[in-house]
Amino acid sequence: MPLPTRNSVGTDAAGQHPPELKHILSIDLEDYFHVEAFAGVVSRDEWDRFPSRVENNCHRLLDIFDRHSVKATFFVLGWIAQRFPALVREVHQRGHELACHSYWHRKVSSLTPTEFRADTRAACNVIEQAASVRVTGYRAPTWSVTPQSLWALDILSEEGFAYDSSIFPIKHDLYGIPGASRHPYYHTTRHGGRLLELPPATVRLGGKNFPAAGGGWFRMLPFSYTKYAFRSFENEGRPLVFYLHPWEIDPEQPRIAAPFKSRLRHYTNLGRTQARLEHMLRSFKFQTFQDYLKGFAGSSDARETEVAQPVLQPSAR
Repeated sequence: MPLPTRNSVGTDAAGQHPPELKHILSIDLEDYFHVEAFAGVVSRDEWDRFPSRVENNCHRLLDIFDRHSVKATFFVLGWIAQRFPALVREVHQRGHELACHSYWHRKVSSLTPTEFRADTRAACNVIEQAASVRVTGYRAPTWSVTPQSLWALDILSEEGFAYDSSIFPIKHDLYGIPGASRHPYYHTTRHGGRLLELPPATVRLGGKNFPAAGGGWFRMLPFSYTKYAFRSFENEGRPLVFYLHPWEIDPEQPRIAAPFKSRLRHYTNLGRTQARLEHMLRSFKFQTFQDYLKGFAGSSDARETEVAQPVLQPSAR
């Protein structure tokens, strides 16, 4: 079936976050061998040869979320939805939002616009068929909407997506747009459409943005830094966008021979992630992207985005 075209709250006197302020919790639903860190040593035609651990790891996350009564947005890789449709259905049935994380986990900047549109449609098709639910959110693999691939936001708008969470406002060797807004904003497309961009969290230190959104930063940096980031966003009355992968709570996963930097980024502190995650879930409140969007349109944040567009220009296709 073809995919249809989809045309100031601060802390209180005790220093506690106000109960109405909820952060945004997200999971990139992929397996350990899908990551960009291993792309140079694991080809896509070899993926089926690796023992998959995504079902067990995802079930563990779902149980953790149930224990803490939180819901998350799962950005699902199409390759996963094709092979594990029952898992995708279960995520939806347990009250979580489904969104798109591409089909093949290729960096957007490596694709042509035609390839990107086809990949996105293929991924949405299998996700939507698995769970009988419409997909309205997108996150690029490896945060790969960069100055050279901003045309992808035009395509997402044309395909009817409500929001994107792909632009990391930092300087990094693999991704990032350092001058992008740290907070939600509307991207105006070349054809006059709008797409709400929800960047992963950063903190502003010494005039620069530093990542504080989850993933390797959550595992490798002290937990006090994570708490500082959450409190900083709460002092601004804004939600923090946090992300994690199922493989990050799996210290027993197979080790892949890869360059040192890739192994350092992928394997450091896997054994500590679950305890840190549960500590975080006890300390702060969370919601899905979809739930955040329900209250966004009439908020002061939405009014700010009407006059505070980011200084970004789409690259020519």
